[in-house]
Amino acid sequence: MSDAVEIDGIRLHLGHADSTPGEWIGQQEVLKQLLACWLVIDKADLPLAPRLVGAPGIGKTTLAIAATRQRNQELYIYQCTADTRPEDLLVTPVLAESGKIQYQASPLVTAMIRGGVCVLDEGNRMNEKSWASLAPLLDHRRYVESIVAGITIPAHPDFRCAVTMNDDESTYEIPDYILSRLQPTLSLGHPSREEELAILKYHLPFSNEEMLNLTVEFLQQSHGLKLDFSTRDGINVLRFALKQLASVPDHPLSKDEVWRNSLEKCLGEDAVDLQSLADRKQQSLGGNVLPMGLGDFFFDPNHPLHPDHDDEDDDEDDDF
Repeated sequence: MSDAVEIDGIRLHLGHADSTPGEWIGQQEVLKQLLACWLVIDKADLPLAPRLVGAPGIGKTTLAIAATRQRNQELYIYQCTADTRPEDLLVTPVLAESGKIQYQASPLVTAMIRGGVCVLDEGNRMNEKSWASLAPLLDHRRYVESIVAGITIPAHPDFRCAVTMNDDESTYEIPDYILSRLQPTLSLGHPSREEELAILKYHLPFSNEEMLNLTVEFLQQSHGLKLDFSTRDGINVLRFALKQLASVPDHPLSKDEVWRNSLEKCLGEDAVDLQSLADRKQQSLGGNVLPMGLGDFFFDPNHPLHPDHDDEDDDEDDDF
């Protein structure tokens, strides 16, 4: 396939597809929903550009990769950041070896031209100006305009798109006119114990059962307490523990002690006691305590000058 195309007299150099293998384990319903978004059921129909929402490390990008592999399409991933510019998303001028300006297509534009799939990763990190440049692509027009190159680039009929978003505070708030184009919202939850064990075995098939079970139990307890530790965190903890054991075959510590050491090094000492961590998190969020008003900072709740003080004597006087 050509590494360059010409559009309106402008030669665009294209990017390379991502070759990451994608295996989606568990939560098959959300995979079916994503594939349904990308279907076209009539000549008048258009594919959808869904939002994949969930906690960091839960597998949103992996889901998009797996769906792309099922469709036998090329995959392109663009990592969105707070300082992403419109030209970064579309076409960037670079200096070629000849000293002339060369126009380089982004992964998104390359996917548009070649009829591939583009995943805009962590889209809620991107500013409104960059999102605005994608507005015509995400509706029925299906094109982008590169101000830098001075060309309009239409999307191939097979082009598909999805946006991953972490379920947390974003750097920028995505404008409503963009959110209305990124539909539907597909939410990913934490996997079940069996699914999480299968995921760990897939990524670390050389691990022993004892350490696999230690990791799964930790993750499942974390999910139950609504803490932020993800399957990705578990993979890193387990991988480091296995590396420690492999580097010193006659390691003096037992496997569970090595695993605990790995847990502390990867996720911090607080991760050792999940219940205490969950309790502290609950307290920091306010717990079940009613919020204090301004008067609580100046007066005791029973003080007659407190704004919310209920003076029973005054009520009795009113009866006479």
